[in-house]
Amino acid sequence: MSAPIHLVWFKRDLRVDDHVPLCQAAKNGPVLPLYIVEPGYWDEPDTSRRHWGFIRASLSDLDRGLRELGQPLIVREGEAGTVLDRLCEELPIEAVHSHQETGNGWTFNRDRAVARRLRERGIPWHEYRQHGVVRPLRSRDGWAAQWEQLMGEPVAALPESLTPCHGVVGGIETLPDCPAGVAADLPIPLQTPGLEAGHAVLGDFLGARGQRYPGGISSPEKAWTASSRLSPHLAYGTLSLRRVLQATRERKAQVGEVPAGDRQRTAWQRSLRQFEERLHWHCHFMQKLEDQPSIEFANLHRACDGLREDAFDVERMRLWQQGLTGYPLVDACMRALNDHGWINFRMRAMVVAFASYHLWLHWREPSLHLARVFADYEPGIHYSQMQMQSGTTGINALRIYNPVKQSVDQDPEGRFIRKWVPELARVTGDWIHQPWRMPAALQREFGCRIGHDYPAPIVDHEQAAREARARFKGVRGKAASRQERDGIQQRHGSRRRPSARTTTRRTPPAHGQLDLFPETDR
Repeated sequence: MSAPIHLVWFKRDLRVDDHVPLCQAAKNGPVLPLYIVEPGYWDEPDTSRRHWGFIRASLSDLDRGLRELGQPLIVREGEAGTVLDRLCEELPIEAVHSHQETGNGWTFNRDRAVARRLRERGIPWHEYRQHGVVRPLRSRDGWAAQWEQLMGEPVAALPESLTPCHGVVGGIETLPDCPAGVAADLPIPLQTPGLEAGHAVLGDFLGARGQRYPGGISSPEKAWTASSRLSPHLAYGTLSLRRVLQATRERKAQVGEVPAGDRQRTAWQRSLRQFEERLHWHCHFMQKLEDQPSIEFANLHRACDGLREDAFDVERMRLWQQGLTGYPLVDACMRALNDHGWINFRMRAMVVAFASYHLWLHWREPSLHLARVFADYEPGIHYSQMQMQSGTTGINALRIYNPVKQSVDQDPEGRFIRKWVPELARVTGDWIHQPWRMPAALQREFGCRIGHDYPAPIVDHEQAAREARARFKGVRGKAASRQERDGIQQRHGSRRRPSARTTTRRTPPAHGQLDLFPETDR
């Protein structure tokens, strides 16, 4: 080929809609859309087949969209730098276009290596923002204003067509069923991947389900439909955050035309306001990992170093992973996650807090397990929030959830528990929340002998919580710890000034990730 080619490298942006790199490349000549299956990435401990299942199906959907524009997706397998080197040797690559990625440490190092190799070849790499993350960010001051500016820009228009790159072989049919390095476990049921499915979920949420959002997102049962369920589409970029935000604001405008005093108008306004706040926090937390990639591996508040590392209990970790802790709601959540890859934000917060405080597990290993089982794993959010829930940020109140109180408050009739912990299916009344308190006669009547059919609690949650608070008090009370905390707040803290309405109860985080802020009803 003689015409210069503009290569579009797809990563966590598997769509043609609102895709700035694709649009910019299409203005300049033939476009080579590329996806690289990277064995090194899939060998990382935070990846899993359930991630690949969503990605693989989304790539098929992406290929269909690209074919309609005139150029199918090209697939290569191998180390990204080597793949790009070969393509540059075989084809007249004029430039590489992609979205910026705030991924795990492996992708961060990969991108730095790719940038060096492209510079050596004299090939420009144009990276475009798709989230509110700023690279590099010199100060948090004014961050919210730049987020608003980016998200308020018109979505990128879909190119009318792509000038094809003839003769380049290797398309979607070369995708492996399971990349090398990924455990070939059985696939799990997932939300339907792809751009069309993402728009359907968004439309259903903004048109119907979203009205139940404020009252349903804390419930482990109701949240399956009351939450937006957009998180995997945002994590893998089958929907753009800007598209979601602008659709939300269009819906707010429609609701605003409903006569004042209408109950549905009030309910919708509250729901949409809260949902929009979560979209803002989505990027706020991604910015933390972008600014400090070490958050994935080390305590943000280094005064916490050594607090848990030497006390890691492998058996407690195993029981927590398998949902065998003896606390019904914790176990139901872990089993639901293992089977379906999703639970709501409050239950994610609870199971992390339980592992961190009650079981006294260092957050790193639980974070890797949850990364693998979360179908919507977003590194830029995941690690910052894992540290926040485990108390190692230094700037947030300890959130030690009472697993019994959460069970009573969030699953009062025990329906979610009975669904996921069938050993307790016949247990009635308040016994469902504390089955270890059942008299022996009731255990026989309900067919659930504690310690035999269902485990006794592996820790006393009240005593464990007291011990955790005491340990953290010893760390946080030191002058050096307070000084370090001030620096963390300056670097990573939000600059938004809370309103009077939210000074005691702040808004939770983005799209089904972990609960972020202190509440009064733990």
